[in-house]
Amino acid sequence: MQVSLFITCFNDTLFPQTGQAAVAVLERLGHQVEFRPTQSCCGQMHSNSGYRPEAITLVRRFVETFRDAPTVVVPSTSCTSTIRSQYPRLAAEDGVLLREVEALIPRVFEFSEFLTQVLKLEDVGAYYPHRVTYHASCNSLRGLKLGGAPLALLHAVRGLDFVELPAKEECCGFGGTFAIKNAEVSTAMLTDKMRAVLATGAEVVTAGDNSCLMHIAGGLNRLQAGVRAMHLAEILACTDAA
Repeated sequence: MQVSLFITCFNDTLFPQTGQAAVAVLERLGHQVEFRPTQSCCGQMHSNSGYRPEAITLVRRFVETFRDAPTVVVPSTSCTSTIRSQYPRLAAEDGVLLREVEALIPRVFEFSEFLTQVLKLEDVGAYYPHRVTYHASCNSLRGLKLGGAPLALLHAVRGLDFVELPAKEECCGFGGTFAIKNAEVSTAMLTDKMRAVLATGAEVVTAGDNSCLMHIAGGLNRLQAGVRAMHLAEILACTDAA
């Protein structure tokens, strides 16, 4: 299968290893992965902050880039949720753009969603002998409703010791610009999330979104807690030979 990777600006700038891991998994499964260099930001920050014209410009860029792509895979729950939930609203005043958005959205999939719902896979040949807990981002739970897809993938990883995160449905407090505009509330929420992570005794906390992981990892690093944060794709990319 031909797959177009929308790496997202956040990953491309700060966490390129996530995109590399996603490619490694998809290619190991026999798929051809392409990176279209005209891709840019999904526009989430602009839209959430009220910069509608700037967000619409990025919607157009996304459509122009992936208009003819048979499948677009996104290793980010928040960006995938933005494309599905905000693009139709942003494009509503332009009939042509709206039709293009509506035609493209059914071909856009979050990484774990693509593996489990499109490819119908749980075991992707991964091996990761570490104690791991999973943080479900708000967008994975409420926006995309991924359910148990990421957990099914983790449970199929050989050698992985999975431990469930207490209060697993609680937000980590990042929320993009929320963490900046409401720093005290965000920090309090992060404190609760770190307490839950530490209670698991996990070596690694994983998620499907690096924005949450950056927030959580920052707090854990300041505590010198010794817990690593890794995107789900990075764990799934590991094998016996790694």
